[in-house]
Parts: sequence; C-alpha cells; structure tokens
Amino acid sequence: MSASLYRLSATLLCRGNNQGTAADVFGRRWGSQNTSSWEHLASLVKKDKVVVFIKGTPAQPMCGFNNAVVQILWMHGVEYYAAYNVLEDQDLRQGIKNYAICPTIAQVYLNGEFVGGCDILLQMHQNGVLVDELKKLGVRSALLEEETIQEKK
Repeated sequence: MSASLYRLSATLLCRGNNQGTAADVFGRRWGSQNTSSWEHLASLVKKDKVVVFIKGTPAQPMCGFNNAVVQILWMHGVEYYAAYNVLEDQDLRQGIKNYAICPTIAQVYLNGEFVGGCDILLQMHQNGVLVDELKKLGVRSALLEEETIQEKK
C-alpha cells in the first residue's frame, strides 16, 4: 500500500465521511476567534520534518500506543523529531485532535502532513512504506543499514 493510501486510510478512520475540512471542524469546535490557535498548531506540525504529539515524552511515553510510535521511530534511527506532550497542555491536547480531526493520540506528521497514529505508523513500518517516506524527508532508515550489514555477512 502506498503512503498516500495510508494517509487516506488514516483520514477516513479519524475523520469519517461528512465532517468537512479540518478548518471547518476546527472553526465549529473552537470558534472563529481562535485562528491564532489554528495557526499555532499549523506552525507546530510544520516546524520539523517529523512531528509527534504524544502522551508523555519520548523518554517516558505514558501509554503503549505512544510507546510504540517512539519505538518505531527509534528502530528506524529517527533521532531528531519534535515531540509535544499533550498531557502538559489540555488546549494542545484538544486542539491537535480538532486540527487533524482525529480523536486519538499519538499523532504523527511527516513534512507537515498528518500521517496517522500508532496503527497507521505500524502498518507503514511493517510494509516498508515508512522507509520510503523517511527517505523523501532525507532520513535514511537505520533498518536499511541493518539490511546492508546482513547482506555483507
């Protein structure tokens, strides 16, 4: 399955079919006076190549799904990514759910695009799509290096 199909799958799982655009839903839930909040979230997801909103921190994720996201990134050797602890800020926690129109945390963004949560990232990892997506970001997966080492033996 291609990365774009994974993104579509994540979008349909989280958003349903009739909720409108992210901006529409955000406006309905937060009100039009919070455009600065919308802009703030947009800047956060675009700040780094890989951005994760999790419960806890990468060093201490607070649930299994969030830990799985951190471990998948670690296995691929993704060392530099922005991680935002939604437990520290309830506005951020609700805001990012509204922004992606997805009620679950962890949320992963690659190059400013919502990818999905733990389930989607795990599928991408298992099918090798994550390696390709990281390559597009200029990140060489550590799993490729491991394959090279195994091939040389």
